[in-house]
Amino acid sequence: MDTQNNDRRIDYIEFNVADIAASKAFYGNAFGWTFKDYGPEYCEFADGRLTGGFTTLGPVRSGGPLVIIYADNLEDALARVEGAGGKILKPIFSFPGGRRFHFADPDGYELAVWSTR
Repeated sequence: MDTQNNDRRIDYIEFNVADIAASKAFYGNAFGWTFKDYGPEYCEFADGRLTGGFTTLGPVRSGGPLVIIYADNLEDALARVEGAGGKILKPIFSFPGGRRFHFADPDGYELAVWSTR
C-alpha cells in the first residue's frame, strides 16, 4: 500500500453493519461500489476514489461510520490527539495490515488513526 503523502489525512471509512451481504447488495446496486472480502466479518469496499469497510465486529453505529485517519507515526499521532484534548477510547492495537487506536474528539465523535508501522 502506498501511504506516501497521506500523513494525518482521512484515509478510510468503516461502517459497522448488521449484515455484510445486505450492505454489499445495497451499496453495489445503488452506487456501483466493488468489494473485497476478508472473511465472514469484514469486507472492504471501493467507490472508485475512496476505500472503506463493512464489519460485523461491533455494534451498528447509529451516529454514522467510523472515520479513519492515516499517520506515519502512530505513537506521535496518539500523543498529538491527547495533547489536543482528545480522549483515547481504544489504545493502540494490531490488526491485519497494521495498527490503530480510537479516540473521541472534544464533541464526543469517535475516530480512529492507523498506520502500517
